[in-house]
Amino acid sequence: MHVLKPAFTASTAMLAAIALSSCSPSGPSPGAVTEETHVNQIEWPEEIPSSGLVKGLELPLESYMVSYSDQVAVDTALRILQTRCMSEYGLTVDLPRPGVNPPPHSNAVSIERRYGLSDRAQAQKYGYGLPKELSRSLESVEEGLSGIEVEVLTGRKKPEFAPPKGAKDSDGHFGRVPEPARAEHNGKKLHEGGCAGWSKRRLKVNEEDAGFVAGLASTSLSESRPLKPVEKALKSWSACMKDKGRAAADPYRAMEQGYADGDGTTKNAIELALDDIDCKEQTRLIEVWFKEESAIQKRLIEENKDQLAAIKKRMGEVLAAAKATK
Repeated sequence: MHVLKPAFTASTAMLAAIALSSCSPSGPSPGAVTEETHVNQIEWPEEIPSSGLVKGLELPLESYMVSYSDQVAVDTALRILQTRCMSEYGLTVDLPRPGVNPPPHSNAVSIERRYGLSDRAQAQKYGYGLPKELSRSLESVEEGLSGIEVEVLTGRKKPEFAPPKGAKDSDGHFGRVPEPARAEHNGKKLHEGGCAGWSKRRLKVNEEDAGFVAGLASTSLSESRPLKPVEKALKSWSACMKDKGRAAADPYRAMEQGYADGDGTTKNAIELALDDIDCKEQTRLIEVWFKEESAIQKRLIEENKDQLAAIKKRMGEVLAAAKATK
């Protein structure tokens, strides 16, 4: 469910990736999608990694997060409801089809890159970058819609300007407060939040739930970083990198270096990525960090057990409602 954003550092970028992976669109822009668009589930991220240094690893909080396959089911139902709602205003739209453009991770934990790179085979091909099929450029849904279509869909006006390339804030308006939409169209009053808001209310989607769990996951990552076992493993990793002629205090700094001269897939970046992963394997960094963070997450789950139980219940109800939507 869409939730599932200081100075830039690789670690803040990692946390941003964790938050964003659960709220990225699961389909391309309107105009590029038809009912015949092929949904290749082979490209969908695995719920539990089957390769690399995180093979078989699943953090405790992941059981309270929506997997990508369930996200697609919910988004598909939202698309059905939104298309139906738009038609009631005399508007025919082709909204993004969920599942066409999968993200690189199944949920907001982003375990494959939570502690930096973890898959040597992938790093050998792409360095710090991602396979092309997992790094497609996703335009805003609004870009393929007319002004009135945006108003009816979202309950606000379409921005009249384009932000600088690559620049985008959390709501896609580059720091500008969006203007509210007109009150009605074709004699019918617009829904609060447009058809998008209406569809989420129909399924009883609670966007605060995903945000709450993602917040706990961010807390566990932050709290685990300074723990003695993790600090020791990081120092060993850094020493290993130094032996290879590399200078990096932690895997996030290495990732920062990997992107310094391009998109993370250059020859230098690939060589750095391989050294990075080899040192992780040698020092058992990911194994140690995962163990320490898992313990923190178990504590957080116990401290928030009632709220998390309610979240899990609501998740199940939303998914059931989504699957029943035709």
